Amino acid sequence: MTTAPENYPLLAPIARPEDLRRLSPDKLPELARELREYLIHSVSTRGGHFAAGLGTVELTIALHYVYNTPYDRLVWDVGHQAYPHKVLTGRRDRLHTIKQDGGLAPFPSRSESEYDTFGVGHSSTSISAALGMAVAAAQQGEDRRAVAIIGDGALTAGMAFEALNHAGSLPNDLLVILNDNDMSISENVGALSNHFARVLSGRVYAHLREGGKKVLRQMPTVWELARRSEEHLKGMVLPGTLFEELGFNYIGPMDGHDVKALVSTLRNVKHLRGPQLLHVVTRKGKGYAPAEADPIKWHGPGPFDPASGTIFKEKSSGPTYSQVFGEWLCDMAERDPRIVGITPAMREGSGLVEYSKRFPQRYFDVAIAEQHAVTFAAGLATQGLKPVVAIYSTFLQRAYDQFIHDVALQNLPVVFAVDRAGLVGSDGATHQGSYDLSFLRCIPNTVIMAPADENECRQMLYTAALLNGPAFVRYPRGTGPGAALQKEMSALPVGKAQPRREGKSGLAILVFGTLINSVQPIAERLDATLVNMRFVKPLDEDLVVSLAARHRAIITVEENATLGGAGSAVGELLAAEGLQLPLLQLGIPDRFIEHGSREGCLTAAGLDAAGLAASIERWWSLQTQERLRSSGTG
Repeated sequence: MTTAPENYPLLAPIARPEDLRRLSPDKLPELARELREYLIHSVSTRGGHFAAGLGTVELTIALHYVYNTPYDRLVWDVGHQAYPHKVLTGRRDRLHTIKQDGGLAPFPSRSESEYDTFGVGHSSTSISAALGMAVAAAQQGEDRRAVAIIGDGALTAGMAFEALNHAGSLPNDLLVILNDNDMSISENVGALSNHFARVLSGRVYAHLREGGKKVLRQMPTVWELARRSEEHLKGMVLPGTLFEELGFNYIGPMDGHDVKALVSTLRNVKHLRGPQLLHVVTRKGKGYAPAEADPIKWHGPGPFDPASGTIFKEKSSGPTYSQVFGEWLCDMAERDPRIVGITPAMREGSGLVEYSKRFPQRYFDVAIAEQHAVTFAAGLATQGLKPVVAIYSTFLQRAYDQFIHDVALQNLPVVFAVDRAGLVGSDGATHQGSYDLSFLRCIPNTVIMAPADENECRQMLYTAALLNGPAFVRYPRGTGPGAALQKEMSALPVGKAQPRREGKSGLAILVFGTLINSVQPIAERLDATLVNMRFVKPLDEDLVVSLAARHRAIITVEENATLGGAGSAVGELLAAEGLQLPLLQLGIPDRFIEHGSREGCLTAAGLDAAGLAASIERWWSLQTQERLRSSGTG
C-alpha cells in the first residue's frame, strides 16, 4: 500500500527521519494529522495494535525531529506505541503487512531496522536497556543520547523501578519519557503546564538550580530548608516528587499532543546532563472517536470500517479456550467462596471480564507485575484460600523464581491457567508460548496438564482446583475442535492418560494437548495406537512402559519446544527402564518462530496437519525399512 502524495502531501516524501527534520516546526501539526489519518486507514485493512499508537503521533514526530536518530537511541517500551515510529523510519508502505506472514514485526525488532535499537514485546524493559546504552556511550566517548519511552501501565512493573533506582544513582545522560495515557487532559495540563515544562527544562533554570545547590550545600541548615521547600512546592503542583527522590530531574506534566511544545521542550532537555524524566500526558486513540471512547476495545482490533467504527468479527465455531476458562472460574466461584482470581493486567485477554464484574471482591488485577501475582497467590494459599492465576505462557516466564521459591517449595495449592500456550501467531517470537513445559516439568510438587479439547480443559481446571499442591493447565490461543462443554464437572484421575485407539502396525503415537486432532487421521491411516496423554507431570509411566513392550516405535507430539519438553519426559522414562526402541519427538524446533497467522506459525514449526503427517510417515517408513533390513527380508 503506497502513500498517495495528493492524500498525504507532507507524509509521502518522508522516507526517513532526515526528511522529517527538513520541515519547519509550523508544518508539524499538519504532519501529525496526516500520520494519524494514515495509521487509521492502514490498520483498518488488516488489524493490529491501534489505540496506543494514535496517542503517540506527536511525541514520535517530536523525538525524531529533535534527536539525531538512529545515532541517538530511542527505546520504545513494549512496542504497542511504536507504529508511528515504523512509519517515519522507512517502513510506511509496508505497515499494512504488520503481524502478517512475511510482513513487518509486531514490535520493534533490531533485525528489521537500524532505528529499532532494542527488540521488545514484554513490558518494562526500556529504561534498563536505554541506561545500558547511555553507559556504553559514555565509556566509548560518544556524545550519543539515549531515550526510553515508557507508558504509565508498563511503569507498574517492578523492573521499571529497579532501573529508575539504578539510573538515578548514575551521572549518565538518560531521558525517560513517561507517556501517561491513563488520565484525560484537564485544565492543569495545557498551556500553563507546558510553560512549566519548558521553564523546568531550560538551561537558565538548570544552571541556577545546580549552581544554587553547590552554594547551599556549604550551609547545611539553609540547604536543608531550601531542599524541603523545593520538594514541598513540587509536591503541591507537580507529580514528580517520587522521581526526584530517585535522582531524576522531573519535567512536566505537559500536553503530549502539542507537537510544537514537545519539540521546544525536547530541545531543552537534550542539552541537560544526568538522568531526566519528562512526563507527557496523551490520550489513547487520539484522533479517532471510537478508540478514544473505548481504548481497551481498540487496543488491538482486527480489520474495521474506519467510517463507521465497526470492527469485523471473525467467524467462530465456538468459545475460545479463554472463554472456557472464564466460564469455569465463574462456576467455581459460585460453589466455592475460597476461589480468588488473579491476573497481571490481562483481564480481557484471559477471559476474566465477566468474573471481575460478578466477583469484584475476589478479583485482583495486580497490573504488569507477574512476579508479584505469583507470590501474592502464594500468600493467599497459605491462609486457606484457593487462588487461580490467569497468565499467558510467555508472561509466566517472568515469574519463574517466584513459582519455584514461593509456591512449589512450599507445595501451595495455586492453580495456574496458562493461556496462549504454544504458538500464538501474529504477536510473534516474543509471545510464543514455546517453553512452559520445559521449564515447569523439572520442578518438584508440580502437576501439569494439557487438554485435547475445550471440555477436557474445563475438567482439568476443576481437577487442578481440587489438588493440594500447585497445578498448571496449559491451553492454546483461540478456539478448539468444538467439543461440547459438560456443565457438571468431574475430576480426572491424576497422572492417567486416555488411549484413543489401539493399532496393529507396531507404532504408538503419544500426543500432549490439542494437536491430537491433527494426528488422529494419521494414526488411522497408519493403523497406529493413539494416546491422549493428558498429563505431562506426573507422566502415565505404567502406560508408557506397557506401550513400549507392545510396540516397535514411539512418537511423541507436543506444542512446546522439543528440548526438555513432554517428549523428553518419555525418553527419560524409557532410558530409566532400560527400554530401547526408536523414539521420535515432534514439537517446536530449536529456533524462534516469528510472527504470522497461527496456522502459518504451525506450518513453520512443522506442526500443522500436513507437516505432522509428512514427518510421521517419513520416519515410520524409515523404521519399517530398517526393520526389514535387520530381518534380512529387505
